[in-house]
Amino acid sequence: MKILIANLGSTSFKYRLFDMDESNAAQLASGGFERVTDYTRCIEEMLESLVGEGHLQSGEEIDAVGFKTVLGKDLSGCVTADARVLEALEGFKEVAPAHNPAYAAGIRCFAEKLPTVPRVALFETAFYQWMTPAAYNYAIPQAWRDLGIRRYGFHGASHKFVAERSAEMLGNEAIADRVRQLYVDGPGEYDGAPLRVLSCHLGGSSSVTGIQNGVAIGASMGFSPQGGLPQNNRVGDLDSMAIPYVCKMLGLSVEEAERQLNKESGLLGLSGVSNDARDIGEAIEEGNENAQLAIDVLIDSIRHWAGSFFFKMGGAEAIVFTAGIGENDADLRAAVCAGLEGFGVQIDPEANAKAIRGAEGVISTPDSKIKVLVIPANEELVIAREVFRKVQAS
Repeated sequence: MKILIANLGSTSFKYRLFDMDESNAAQLASGGFERVTDYTRCIEEMLESLVGEGHLQSGEEIDAVGFKTVLGKDLSGCVTADARVLEALEGFKEVAPAHNPAYAAGIRCFAEKLPTVPRVALFETAFYQWMTPAAYNYAIPQAWRDLGIRRYGFHGASHKFVAERSAEMLGNEAIADRVRQLYVDGPGEYDGAPLRVLSCHLGGSSSVTGIQNGVAIGASMGFSPQGGLPQNNRVGDLDSMAIPYVCKMLGLSVEEAERQLNKESGLLGLSGVSNDARDIGEAIEEGNENAQLAIDVLIDSIRHWAGSFFFKMGGAEAIVFTAGIGENDADLRAAVCAGLEGFGVQIDPEANAKAIRGAEGVISTPDSKIKVLVIPANEELVIAREVFRKVQAS
C-alpha cells in the first residue's frame, strides 16, 4: 500500500511517500516546497516528480493520503478527512492559525486533484482523547468550557510511538499491540503487567506525557501548543494575570502581547541568544548566564511535569526521551534524571553519551529499577502506520 504523508504549514508543503504492509514501511521518496501560495500547484509538481522518478505511474496509484492535523473543534482521533474535518479545522483556526487554515486548504486541494484517493486526518490531540474529565478540564466558567476551552495535549503521534516502541523494547507485547490498535479498537480493558511511561518529547517544541498501559493519562500542553514546557520561542506555562498586567504597564495591545508570547519568549526570550538549543549550548560554554538560565528552566519544567505524572500513575517503569533535544543532548538527559537514585533511576554515563544522532537504546544501568530509554522520533512514519491501519480497518 502506497501512502503519501502531507505536512502543510502556512507557507510550506513537505511530503513523504511510503510503501507499507503489515510489518514493513519503506520510504520511497520525500521532498517539499517553501514560500507556498498555491497548494494545488505544489501537489501537481509533487506528482510530476514522483511519476518522473518512477515511484508512481500516476497519482491514482496512491492508496491513501495522510495529514498531521493539529487541532479540531469537537473532533479528534484518526478519521476520514471529510467535511467534518474541514469544519473542525475552521472552528479552531484562531487557536492554531499557522496550521489549521493550511491543512484545510491542502485537504481541499487533494480532494480536487485526487478525488478517488482516500484522505485520512490524524489529529495531534488523538492520543489524549481518553483522558478523564478531571485531567482535561480547566477551572473556568461553563460558558468558556462550552467554547471548547480545555486541555487537549499535542505531539500525539510522537508520544503514541513512544508508547508502542517502549513496550516492544521492554518486552511487553500485550501493551505494544494495544497501542497499535488504539485508534481502531479504542483502549478496551487491560489487566496485564503494568507499564507506566514518562514520555519526554523535547525539541523546538516540547511536551511531557504520562502513559499508563499504553494510554495517555495527561499532557503538559493544554488548550494550544502554547502551554506546558517552554518551547523554542513560545512561553509555555504562564499565569493568566501576567497578560493584562503587562499590557497595562508596557502599553501593549493584547495582539502584541500574544505575538511576543508566541515569537519572542521560550528559550529565545530567556537566553536572549537563540531559540535553538545548540546555539544556547555554545553560549553556555562561553559563560552566558542567561543561556544557562534557559536550559535550567527547561530542565526544571521537564522534571515538574514528569514528577506530576509519576505521582498520578503511582510510579513508572520507564522514562523515555525523544525528538531533537531529547535524542541528542546527553547532558540534559542526565540533568533531568539527576538525584532520582532513590526512586530507582540509575543512568549509565557511557550508554547515555553514545545515544545521539538517531541512536535508539537503553541508557540506564542493568540494575536500574526504572528504565531510561532514547527512542528517535519519526512522526511521518507514525502517521503512515496509523493511516495504513485506518484504511485496512475501513
